[in-house]
Amino acid sequence: MNHFSRFISFICLFAILHCTTKNETPTPTITEVAPWCILGFDALDRTPEERIDMLKTMGFKEYGYNRGNGNFLTMKEEFQLAQNNDININSIFLWLNAKRDSLGKFSPSNQLMLDNLKAIDQKPTIWVSFSDNFFEDLSQEASVQRAVDMLQFVKQTADEVGCPLALYNHHGWFGNPHHQVEILEQLNMDDLTMVYNFHHAHDYIDEFPEVAKKIIPYLSHVTLNGMRKDGPQIYPLGQGEHELDMIKALLDAGYEGTWGILGHVKTEDVQLILQENMIGLDSLNHQLLKAI
Repeated sequence: MNHFSRFISFICLFAILHCTTKNETPTPTITEVAPWCILGFDALDRTPEERIDMLKTMGFKEYGYNRGNGNFLTMKEEFQLAQNNDININSIFLWLNAKRDSLGKFSPSNQLMLDNLKAIDQKPTIWVSFSDNFFEDLSQEASVQRAVDMLQFVKQTADEVGCPLALYNHHGWFGNPHHQVEILEQLNMDDLTMVYNFHHAHDYIDEFPEVAKKIIPYLSHVTLNGMRKDGPQIYPLGQGEHELDMIKALLDAGYEGTWGILGHVKTEDVQLILQENMIGLDSLNHQLLKAI
C-alpha cells in the first residue's frame, strides 16, 4: 500500500471513529417522560376518557396506571381507550400486603388486576412492592429469603399474563435499594429489573452517587421529583436542592433507561401539576446542557 492510500485509509478510519463516538455519546437531556400517580391524584377526578384526552392534549405518549382508589372495574376500558389513542400504558402498580397476599395467593383486588392484564393487548411492566408487614420481626437473611420466595411467585404470575416485572422502591425494608440489589442478585433473573422513584429516595440523598452505581445494572426506569432532604415527599421538579445532582449521578453511572414525572397531589388538578413538573424538567435540561 503506497503512502497516499495509507493516508486515505487513515482519514476514513478517523472519520468512522469520530462519527461512532459522536453518535454513541448520550445527549444529557431528558426528552420523554411518562406521568405516574395520576389516577386517584386529581382534584377533578377525571374519567378514563377525560384522562386520556388530557394526556393526548399535553402531548404525552405514555403513562403509568397506579392503583388509584383501588377500583379495577374500569381498567380494561382505560387500556382500550389508551390503545385507541396511540398512548402506551407502560407500567402498573402491584402492592402486596401480608394481611391479604401470601405465597401462592393474591388478594381479590390484586387478582382482579392480574386477570384484567390477561385480557388486554397492552402489557405494562408490573411494578411490585411490599408492605413492611411482610418483614416484621425477621432477620436480614430471613427477610431476603421471604422476598425472594414471594417474587418467584409474582414473577411466574407476571410471565403467565405476559408482563415484565420490576421491583418498586416504596418505603420500608423492601424500599431500601441495597436490599433490592441483594434480592436481585439471589434471584439472578436477566429479565427482572428495578425502578427507582425519587419521591421514595430521601433517605439516600447523601449516598446517592454510590447508590446509582450499585443499581445501574438492574435499573429500567426512574421517576423524578423535586428533592429536599427534609421533605416534603412530593415537591415540584426543578425546585428542589438535589434532583439535578441525582440525575447527573445516574447519567454518569451510565443510565440509559426511561424517565417519569409525578402527579401524586390529590388536592390539585393533575394537569397543572404535570405542567409545573414539565417546566421544572425544562429548567433541569438547560442546566444539564450547561454542564457539558
